Amino acid sequence: MSTEACPPPVTGRTGATAPDVNLADLVRAAAESGPGHPALIDLAGHRMSWSELDAACTGYGWRLREAGVRPGDRVALALPTGFEFCVALFAAFRAGAVAVPLPPSAPAPELRRVLDDSGAALLVRGGAPAGTAVRDLGGIAELDPPTGEERAEQELPREPADLAVLCYTSGTSGPARGAMLPHAALLANVHQCGRLRPMPVNAADRVLLALPMYHAFGLGPGMLQVAAVGATAVLLPRFDAEEALTAISRHRVTGVVGVPPMYREWLRLEPHRLREGLSTVRLLTSGAAPLGADVASAVRSATGLDVFEGYGLTETGPVLTTTLAGGRAKPGSVGRALPGVQLRLVDTDGSPIDEADGDTGRVSVRGANLFRGYWPDAAHGPDQDGWFRTGDVGYFDADGDLHLVDRATDLIIVNGFNVYPREVEAVLAELPGVVESAVVGVPDEARGEAVRAVVVAGPGTELTEDSVRAHCAARLAKFKVPVEVGFATELPHSPTGKIARRTLRTPPA
Repeated sequence: MSTEACPPPVTGRTGATAPDVNLADLVRAAAESGPGHPALIDLAGHRMSWSELDAACTGYGWRLREAGVRPGDRVALALPTGFEFCVALFAAFRAGAVAVPLPPSAPAPELRRVLDDSGAALLVRGGAPAGTAVRDLGGIAELDPPTGEERAEQELPREPADLAVLCYTSGTSGPARGAMLPHAALLANVHQCGRLRPMPVNAADRVLLALPMYHAFGLGPGMLQVAAVGATAVLLPRFDAEEALTAISRHRVTGVVGVPPMYREWLRLEPHRLREGLSTVRLLTSGAAPLGADVASAVRSATGLDVFEGYGLTETGPVLTTTLAGGRAKPGSVGRALPGVQLRLVDTDGSPIDEADGDTGRVSVRGANLFRGYWPDAAHGPDQDGWFRTGDVGYFDADGDLHLVDRATDLIIVNGFNVYPREVEAVLAELPGVVESAVVGVPDEARGEAVRAVVVAGPGTELTEDSVRAHCAARLAKFKVPVEVGFATELPHSPTGKIARRTLRTPPA
């Protein structure tokens, strides 16, 4: 059944508009309502209050301006989850700039592609002296990250700020593309999540954020949701099962914004350790990739806590559905639409299908939380009626809950991150002697999926699995590097010449 809870007004491709909206206002509002309340805590116990974060954002915003950043400029942030990222992000917003969050460990070729595509005016990352030029990145100027001690006596002039984030995600028809996310869309998703009961985050919560904030899931349901209610984020630069439980106990964490690999790692510990470590937690959530009914059941058995699962995309700000909307965890389902989000199933030409029969169809969505389209020309965004086809295939059950059964593309999802096969295949094609290659996703217990490459090498070519993986590791982010490399004399093709990827997902016996 089509889910159309509290449909928002639709204003064409951009969704609802709010020209004076700026996500940095969330920090200012939290600082005014609870100036001394902790905003950020790290594993070592260092703290930053909302008033300190607010002041640091203004101070670093001035540093961005002094470095030449002007309203509308793109500022790339290659920083791990931590105080530095949070200050730099909200400072960019306050300066009227567009944040381009990137993996801090991205190889230079991948970093250069995104910097070139976005036209970034400045790169902020750790380990670079202020104002230095990065020659191998095409002369993009670098600015050292914030210290957290930045202060300014003068407020930054408020500038019109429409676009907030260019979030790069591998699409369905090529390499990574920048999803254009306006302030109004991201704020709409924050408010949509905030209308759920129980609230995912309230002002008294301390929320564990061990997710990369350059990913839309760590950014939206993570930091933006915390800021919207003036709660506290407990930040970890990376997830480690024992460290995370230590942080939860030490800082009395009440909420966890998680992804499936986190729960799988926790389940490797003794049940009593997991139960004790999560004793202060009231709410566990999971997103970015399918959790698995077995994992949800095992977590409940070990801890007595349900894991509420959600679904969304970078392009949707990102959350679309959650089992919180139905009031109960429902393993195998991703729940119902958020208030203000509309869902329907369509066929390949976009025509709505009859959902009463439980037929599957491509998930199509509408709401004020949608992106504008892909950078730079807003291509392939919502249609003139505000609908966006996700590329995921699913069905509604008798309760109106959405179940995802497949993807309409060959996209691979590793730890919640998209890997487009052609991007990896293009890197493989650079290797001398590679005649053809194909990249597929294979099940992986720790990561959900992993990348598998099958290579056809020319006569006399000396390629090994190690040499292929090393070549990829030097040019691609770690999660895109094949964990398996097979060799074949030829690849299977369909009658129309397309590679039959399905047969490559299982290595030959």
